[in-house]
Amino acid sequence: MRDDDETIGLFEPLMVGEGSPKRALLNDLALELATISASFKSSLPDSIASALADLIRSMNCYYSNLIEGHNTHPVDIEKAMQDDYSADPKKRDLQLEAKAHIAVQKWIDEGGLEDRPTSPDMILEIHRRFCELLPPDLLFVENPATGEKIPVIPGVLRDRDVEVGRHIAISPGAVPRFLERLHKAYANAGRIEAILASGCAHHRLLWVHPFLDGNGRVARLMSYAMLKSALDTKGLWSVARGLARNEPEYKRHLAACDLPRRGDRDGRGTLSEGALASFTAFFLQTCIDQVKFMEGLMKPDRLRDRIMIWAEEEIRAGNLPAKSDTILRAVLLQGSLARADAVALLGVNERTARRVTSALLDSGALISDSTRAPLQLAFPAKLAGRWMPGLFPDE
Repeated sequence: MRDDDETIGLFEPLMVGEGSPKRALLNDLALELATISASFKSSLPDSIASALADLIRSMNCYYSNLIEGHNTHPVDIEKAMQDDYSADPKKRDLQLEAKAHIAVQKWIDEGGLEDRPTSPDMILEIHRRFCELLPPDLLFVENPATGEKIPVIPGVLRDRDVEVGRHIAISPGAVPRFLERLHKAYANAGRIEAILASGCAHHRLLWVHPFLDGNGRVARLMSYAMLKSALDTKGLWSVARGLARNEPEYKRHLAACDLPRRGDRDGRGTLSEGALASFTAFFLQTCIDQVKFMEGLMKPDRLRDRIMIWAEEEIRAGNLPAKSDTILRAVLLQGSLARADAVALLGVNERTARRVTSALLDSGALISDSTRAPLQLAFPAKLAGRWMPGLFPDE
């Protein structure tokens, strides 16, 4: 494999230095993000937080794939998670792609990473786990000059040159050396620097472009894992929604970070420190905006009102039995409800109570681990438009 012996200094600086004019702003953004993320996490009961994290995986997947030009609505993603696939082969492939993304994020959420997210082994593992679940039609790239279809091998670094926009990536043989340097730069970061690194490493991994395809998704999953580790986010929010909603600015910042240093006041590396600082500020501000957005959606009174209005409309339409709203209100207030308590709560016999709870389970509004386990609130994608407006577009 060809190695042009590029020096690792080519993608320095890897962190915005203390002497940067924007470092104070970045520190403030990191502290603000840590504060509001912790506040949001502590405001949610465990049962609701767990259900929300499941929905956020679908949201994260939807927006990350959207950045790549693949539009698979979360309702279709939810169907794929239940092995309900479209008859259209292209749509089915995109459902499988979404399912692969969710599987990797769930693996991250459940502590699957055996090392730091920037570890070369973990970067390879994220790519492998994502790509090995893809259908064959999504596991190749096409050479624009020759039309040749080049297979993408899960978890294997590229073995040929690539060009992304105006950026010509390093030679394939140099990739392992640059990944090791990237990991070393971020491995022992303190609390503030670990938060800043989630933005800095995001671009630098894309600059290395270690794989023939899948680099954007791997970079976003890596940054997601870095933020989860640095902030203990519990998977309750995702930067991907903000990046997709500001895609032109996101890509403009990434392209600017590829540019060389602009004079003596622009750091001491080969690449522009100012551009890296601007992207990191954009990245952290996007994170802050997304936490605030989720916090607004999950305010208990407002969330309860939206769910109760939905329930009342469903009862009037005959889609839910009478008193279904009573069960939902109890679950919202308590976090869960034992099935035996439903009978006393509703003031009906066991059979009628079972009919009400079964209807709510069938609607997707509630979930339960077994026929005897407590009832808990769910956040199905098909109801998100009513319960959590703005989370993602209507179908």
